[in-house]
Amino acid sequence: MRNILIIDDQTEIRENITEILTLAGYNALMAENGKRGIEVALANKPDLIVCDIMMPELDGYGVLHMLRKNPATENTPFIFLTAKTERNDFRKGMEMGADDFITKPFDDIELLKAIEVRLKKLDVLNKGYEATGQGINSLLRDLKGTGFMNMQMDQYEHVTFHKRQQLYTEGKRPKSLFYIKKGRIKTFKTNEDGKEYITNLYSDGDFIGYHALLENSVYDDNAEVLDETEIVIIPKDEFLNAIFNDLTIAHKFIKLISLNVKDQEERLMQLAYSSLRKRVAKALIDISAKLKVGNNNSPIAISRDDIAHYVGTATESLIRTLSDFKSEKLIEIREGKIRIENFDKLKNLLY
Repeated sequence: MRNILIIDDQTEIRENITEILTLAGYNALMAENGKRGIEVALANKPDLIVCDIMMPELDGYGVLHMLRKNPATENTPFIFLTAKTERNDFRKGMEMGADDFITKPFDDIELLKAIEVRLKKLDVLNKGYEATGQGINSLLRDLKGTGFMNMQMDQYEHVTFHKRQQLYTEGKRPKSLFYIKKGRIKTFKTNEDGKEYITNLYSDGDFIGYHALLENSVYDDNAEVLDETEIVIIPKDEFLNAIFNDLTIAHKFIKLISLNVKDQEERLMQLAYSSLRKRVAKALIDISAKLKVGNNNSPIAISRDDIAHYVGTATESLIRTLSDFKSEKLIEIREGKIRIENFDKLKNLLY
């Protein structure tokens, strides 16, 4: 059961909100002034706080300031309850880190809807996303699904790209974020000899191109379509506004991006020092996840050359290793398509 703290100096309002929350299945905590509210918040760590602005001893702004300074409550959703409707009050509260405002008088549905939305945001922010491309895309999908990234996909331009068509190229400055409605894309770099190294793979439901947008830099790799792909083109400013409109969301997103850079560095270390068997095993597991094949015996529909470019080896060396895996019954190769037969045994090769 979720704990909601109500801080208000008017007994009637506190009891009214408590009754509404109890009927809705929440556990309501109460505090009659700002100082007492801080004590209750630190002692009980509520999931959300509803707080009046105008109170004796310590007003709502003071409560918010104190709680945002404390690591235990700095990310707790905070909704102001106020009779004041001046624009400056809203701006001041939002700049201090308030999540929402409810103006008195309010109805039950308005209050419950505001609480529900903020708790959904809390669930997204508290979710343990992996510091990988998949983890970042999961965060973006969850933010879009819960309405915190208010990007209306149907209103943006939809473009169909064909196999081997370039989505963007290294050195170009980004103007858009791309969303893959259906299809598959690889990003890659090439060295002085023209050899290709695949940096990442993307498929249905993934966003692509956000690194360069956030860093305000040029693309550091190329993106090429692997088969016919439908792309939604999201204007740069709309994406950046959606991310930076909420500081807690921006902090979560940027932290994942930072950790993802470390994950990419770890992958480069593995390419340099791990055995070919380990690298191929890791590549098959990674590609299966990135292309959303899963443990359902579906084929990994990607060319041997692309797998080799992902592993960082010659295609001939890859084929020999795949043949070994087939004889060990780790994978199945049927009509040229690879299926992973035993994920657990394949993962064991990594240790």
